[in-house]
Amino acid sequence: MRSRPRWTDRLLPIIVGAVQVASNSQAELNQPGSVPADPLGDALLLGGGLALALRRRQPVLTLVLTMATMVVFVSRGHAYGPIFFSPGIALFNALLRGHRRAAWTAAAADYVFFLVHTTWLAPVPSPGLWHSIAIAAVMGVLMAGGEFVRVRREREAERRKAEAEHRAEQERTAQEEARRQASEERLSMAQELHDVLAHNISLIHVQASTALHLIDDQPEQARTALATIKHASKDVLTEMRSVIGVLRDGAPRSPTAGLDRLEELVERSGLPVTVETAGRARPLPPGVDRAGYRIVQEALTNARRHAPGSTVAVLLEYGPGELLIRITDSGGGPPAAGPDRDLGGGNGIPGMRERAAALGGTLTAGPCGRGFRVEARLPAPGQPEEAL
Repeated sequence: MRSRPRWTDRLLPIIVGAVQVASNSQAELNQPGSVPADPLGDALLLGGGLALALRRRQPVLTLVLTMATMVVFVSRGHAYGPIFFSPGIALFNALLRGHRRAAWTAAAADYVFFLVHTTWLAPVPSPGLWHSIAIAAVMGVLMAGGEFVRVRREREAERRKAEAEHRAEQERTAQEEARRQASEERLSMAQELHDVLAHNISLIHVQASTALHLIDDQPEQARTALATIKHASKDVLTEMRSVIGVLRDGAPRSPTAGLDRLEELVERSGLPVTVETAGRARPLPPGVDRAGYRIVQEALTNARRHAPGSTVAVLLEYGPGELLIRITDSGGGPPAAGPDRDLGGGNGIPGMRERAAALGGTLTAGPCGRGFRVEARLPAPGQPEEAL
């Protein structure tokens, strides 16, 4: 939208006034009985045009002034013609600016004046019925044109307002979505930190206890346990930097733990673990890959806590549209008492269930003979044969 009128709009009053004065002589030639314009007549012609300078700030006052100059000019017996330009523009302008009642009232009064003047007051005989109809037709076209343009402008303004509201709503939605994603990312990072710390600190605790127990009698095995502690502490620091690094703008993030690192996880677990893969392995979505790794990690942590002398079997089965992850330990004592086998009533298995549910999958956990089994089914788009 323009903040100021264009230079052509500013010059319009002068142009209209000059045209009315200059072209009035031609109208006098075509109307022999009319009174020639004198200085007052020329002042009325010029003044009607100059009154249009107020059309933006005072459209109704502009309409009154231009109508008054026209009525006085015609009543003095001057020729019909250019004097009608300024009131016509003022009528059109009043309609565009929403002063419809004033515009239609002025148009009706103008038409009544012409009927009265041409019938009883004009120095020349009345032109007749067709002249009155012609005047009505011209004024009707002028008013209809003004109404049409006004309606179009209002609709365009409404459309722009609706578009602006729509853009604002889109921006609000985008901001809310960004906040939601940030909240989910923070929750995901908290989950990552929980899994990393729970697994590695548990591993460090177990290996430290082993090293203390064997350091006098079997120093070589104690050395192995201490080496495991060293690697586990290094891994936990690396993964914590990877998770927390996201909080720094522009900070590079280390590769996220996935099933491709399952062999490292098994080596650090401190348990005899066998890994079996069924079906044709294929690339997994990042979320599924990361969740699968964390589920295996949490299950091994629980097995090490509750059945330290057990063996563990890990099965990864790539099925049609899903990945089956099954972790079964042989148990180190009598069957587990309940499904949520977590040290101190922790959040390990509920956390695994939440991970699976967030991806649209399921997770079950419970006793299996003398041991314990965790089984997760995660959506993995694509058929196994696609990797052939």
